[in-house]
Amino acid sequence: MINKLSLASLGLVLLSSSVFAHGPTPQRVDEHITIDAEVATVWQKVNAFDQLDKWHPAVESITMQDETTRIVTLKSGGEITESLDESDADRHYIGYRLLKENIEAMPVSFYTIGIEVEPNDTGSKVSWSGRFYRADTGN
Repeated sequence: MINKLSLASLGLVLLSSSVFAHGPTPQRVDEHITIDAEVATVWQKVNAFDQLDKWHPAVESITMQDETTRIVTLKSGGEITESLDESDADRHYIGYRLLKENIEAMPVSFYTIGIEVEPNDTGSKVSWSGRFYRADTGN
């Protein structure tokens, strides 16, 4: 006869082992900024998938592989390959993701990013949201 303590212990062991079954938990980051410019002006910059190097301080250059795939060369060295998932001009929303892991350039195995531009009292509110999975860096 199995007592309640044994069943509870077995349940805890099974539950705790399932926590480690799928790898690291994704991290989410949400940032917002107000820019003193019209939505159309800000959206034009944000939506130009091939022009990130024109406004992002960490980006050295962009090389487009096709209309939806870019290689981002960072000023710190390394390259990141990203894919455009969505560009919605009505919502002023753009979404993209990491296509190729490069932990020397960025210690993540995968990410998705969304940027939305909305009007506010002083110009435009830009909302940036990212979901990241930590890469296995061996530590």
